[in-house]
Amino acid sequence: MLETTIAEIAPLDEPAMTAARQLQARLTKPAGSLGALEELSVRLAGLAGACPPPLPTPAAVAIFAGDHGVHAQRVTPWPQEVTAQMVGNFLAGGAVVNAFARQAGASVTVVDVGVANPLPTPEDGPAGPGGAAGAGGAGGVAGPGGPGDVPRLVSAVVRRGTRDMTVAAALTRDEARAAVEVGIRTAGELVDAGAGILLTGDMGIANTTPAAALIAAFTGVDAAEATGRGTGVDDPTYQHKIEVVRAALRRHHPDPADPLGVLAAVGGLEHAALTGLLLGAAARRVPVLLDGVIAVAAALAAVAFAPDAVGAMIAGHRSAEPGATVALRRLDLTPLIDLGLRLGEGTGALLALPVVTGAVRVLHEVATFDSAGVVEK
Repeated sequence: MLETTIAEIAPLDEPAMTAARQLQARLTKPAGSLGALEELSVRLAGLAGACPPPLPTPAAVAIFAGDHGVHAQRVTPWPQEVTAQMVGNFLAGGAVVNAFARQAGASVTVVDVGVANPLPTPEDGPAGPGGAAGAGGAGGVAGPGGPGDVPRLVSAVVRRGTRDMTVAAALTRDEARAAVEVGIRTAGELVDAGAGILLTGDMGIANTTPAAALIAAFTGVDAAEATGRGTGVDDPTYQHKIEVVRAALRRHHPDPADPLGVLAAVGGLEHAALTGLLLGAAARRVPVLLDGVIAVAAALAAVAFAPDAVGAMIAGHRSAEPGATVALRRLDLTPLIDLGLRLGEGTGALLALPVVTGAVRVLHEVATFDSAGVVEK
């Protein structure tokens, strides 16, 4: 599946991009007055191979959840069981991602790719504002829908958490491949169900530590430049976290030319699954709105597999995690918003979604100088 997906990823369509630039020049506004939105609309036309490109609706958030053996190194004060508890919160509709998804009219699918602790069932507590938890077990991915749709849970467990990357490889190559293919399947099922844009989400206590290791491995920066405070750790824990990332990189010497090997050595199950989601979306020519540092770490892996995959990626926001800026610089992606967010879940991507929709709507709905009878300068 991985190799087939990579083979289907192609560059952006130049004739469609040229047509979009020409259309932008004829619209009733000064040339360049919409700034970054104009080039975004051009890129989306290139991805779709059409001008104007389809409106990016409906939107579907895919939250991949997994746990991390490196948690044992005390890189975060949060207990590991919070991962499973937050999955329960997503399914009950009570998390920030749920509130923003309802506002944006996006569906939410939670994919358990490796949560260590048992997940709550709908009977474990009352549902939040989004309604009762969705279907559990190994059911298919929910199709995209409108606000208030019940979040769905998909069980696609590769293993119950990774190994401690400072002691051994976090995953075997087969496990890393399996997690990537979970993401590819998720992208395909959401697109087949009608999604016009995918949004990345994640949940995993301690997952900013492997994200920092991935970013350092793919970009070559020092661990200190790639590592942030995650959930807000104190100074001693932060310095320890940097040393943990360094220790993992020294142990494994991951080769950025071998993205599967990098994911196996220092990645997480959710990072690998997000990599697959990005590859799957690029193969289907559907845009993906990236969230924060976990997503951009996965984006580096996806681009290492298939450089043209970056054409499907939109940077939703600039995470407060320093590694996110490092990764976005390497990807040559400019974030749409910068609000100092560091929550994850898909929250920043959801806030950026109206910006993406607006960029495309301009090409569909704004009159040209000729059609509106407006005199050009």
